[in-house]
Amino acid sequence: MDRNELRAYCLSQKLAVEDFPFGEDVAVFKVMNKIFALLPVGGTAQISLKCDPTLAMMLRETYPTVTPGYHLNKIT
Repeated sequence: MDRNELRAYCLSQKLAVEDFPFGEDVAVFKVMNKIFALLPVGGTAQISLKCDPTLAMMLRETYPTVTPGYHLNKIT
C-alpha cells in the first residue's frame, strides 16, 4: 500500500479522524480521541499501529509497511 491508501484505510474506520497534534510531519488517526495509528507525511509509506504487542509483531512480520513506534511499544 502507498501512503494515500493507508490514509484512506485509516479514515474508513468508523468515527476515525485525522489530526496533527505532533506537528505537520505525522498524521495521527484517532477514534473517540484515542490514537490507533501514526502515518508520516513524507518519505516511504510507513505506519505505526497501536495494538496488542503480539498482534503488532505479527503485523510487522507480515507487512513491511508496518513499523514499530518507540512511543507505542509496550514490550520492554
